[in-house]
Amino acid sequence: MRIARYTTGEDPTYGIVEGEPGAQWIAEIQGDPLYQPVVFTGNRVRLDEVRLLAPIIPRSKVIGIGKNYADHAAEMGGEPPLEPLIFLKPNTAVVGPGDPVVMPRQSGEVHYEGELAVVISRLCKDVPINRVADVIFGYTCANDVTARDLQRTDGQWARAKGFDSFCPLGPWIETDIDPSDLSIVTRRDGEVVQDGRTVDMVHDVAAIVSYVSEAFTLLPGDVILTGTPAGIGPVTSGQRVEVEIEGIGILSNPFIRRD
Repeated sequence: MRIARYTTGEDPTYGIVEGEPGAQWIAEIQGDPLYQPVVFTGNRVRLDEVRLLAPIIPRSKVIGIGKNYADHAAEMGGEPPLEPLIFLKPNTAVVGPGDPVVMPRQSGEVHYEGELAVVISRLCKDVPINRVADVIFGYTCANDVTARDLQRTDGQWARAKGFDSFCPLGPWIETDIDPSDLSIVTRRDGEVVQDGRTVDMVHDVAAIVSYVSEAFTLLPGDVILTGTPAGIGPVTSGQRVEVEIEGIGILSNPFIRRD
């Protein structure tokens, strides 16, 4: 099931995406599916007649995992960490598909990072690996945008990864998918710049969620970014970055600079 959050010009609402690419519809549902069963209202609208929004706005936090692909760790000049490397992004960094990523004046080196994102379904703590599936609502595409120069100079990553608009999510949440071996492809202005598979994660989804839950109480709607494959690189104003994950869809965002 693909759950989208969207607007037709009025208040945001949720719906289920149906149909094949090029002929897709959204069937509206009541309320927030994180907190109540899916109940259809009977209203339907063509996908190309709505504006898709970020499928989830975390009420609490976005949790990132660094250097979780060996090839990416190598291109960053090191080895993968023995345990998942955790950092946080504020929920104010979240934007949706098509929304611009605003590159800050403080940085001259903004990079894309295509990633699989996990959406948590319920309050949980100290989740055993064999129970992780019980606390996952679904998966979406993410771009863990990073001010690489500030990441180097700051020594910690909060500012470099936390600017407003630095966490595009979308286009929707896929609830029925096995995340163990999915293709992740990132394109910059149509050119493939990252081409990896989730099977190459150093720490898989279950290990990540379990590990993170030992540190933080997870709340419904929390998002965990699972790391990026090799191929990270800079974006300049006016370029567009797409993150495509097999079985989920394509997240596309323009990058702009406002000095």
